[in-house]
Amino acid sequence: MERELYPMCAKCAKRICDPYNKIGTEPPSIKEAPAICSMRLKPDVIKKAVAEYEREDIKEFARLASLQEAECYEWVPSGVGDRLGIRTKFPRVEETIQFAHKMGYNKLGIAFCIGLGNEARILDRMLENRGFQVISVCCKVGRIDKEKIGVKREEMIGGPKGKLYYESMCNPITQAEILNSEGVDLAILLGLCVGHDSLFIRYCHVPMTVLAVKDRVFGHNPLAAIYLSSSPYYGRLMTQPPEKR
Repeated sequence: MERELYPMCAKCAKRICDPYNKIGTEPPSIKEAPAICSMRLKPDVIKKAVAEYEREDIKEFARLASLQEAECYEWVPSGVGDRLGIRTKFPRVEETIQFAHKMGYNKLGIAFCIGLGNEARILDRMLENRGFQVISVCCKVGRIDKEKIGVKREEMIGGPKGKLYYESMCNPITQAEILNSEGVDLAILLGLCVGHDSLFIRYCHVPMTVLAVKDRVFGHNPLAAIYLSSSPYYGRLMTQPPEKR
C-alpha cells in the first residue's frame, strides 16, 4: 500500500525553501525537495497564490511586512574576532505599532477577552500615546446568556452552582462586526479563547494580527507546553490516547 502524500512541512529536514546559509542568490533545485514538500505537491496552488502579490495593495502590504521583519534584527559584534552576530530588537507589541505606522494606519481596533481587561487597558494607552485612535470591544459585548447557544447551566463555568448566576457568552462575531462597522485599519486580537478567536477571524473583514492568545496555565504563552513536552510534566502531550495505540 503506497503512503499517501500530502504537504508535511513540519516533518521536512531539508528546508530548501529557506536556504539561509547558501552562498549566492539562486535557491536549490526543487528536485532536492522531499516527496512531502508543498512545492512539489501543490505547484498550481502556489502559482495561483503568488499571483496575488501582483496586486499593488497586496504587494505593498507584503513588502512592508518584510521590511518590518528585517528591522526586528540587528547585526552586532559577536565578541569573537571581527565576527558579527545577529540579535533581536523589538517585542511584538512594538513591532505591531511600527508596522501600523508603516502602513499609514490611523484607527486600530482591539478585540479582547474580559480576562485580559487590564492588559487591554494598557495596550489602549500605548496605542493612543503613539497617535492612534483606538476602538476596543470586550468579548462579553451584548451580554447574551450562554443558554442562547444551547449551553446548559450545569455546563457553564459556574457549574451546578452556576444555576444561581447569569453567565454571558463570549461574542466574537459581534466583536468583529463592531470593528468592521467602525472601519478600523487593523484589528488586534488580545487573548480570545480557542474557537472564539476562530469565529472572530472568520467574520473580521479588515486586516488583523494577533498580539496574544489565551493560555490560562502558562500566562498566555502556549509555546511553554511545547518547550516542556519532553519533561515529566507535559510529556503526556506527546503520547497517543489508549484507543490509538
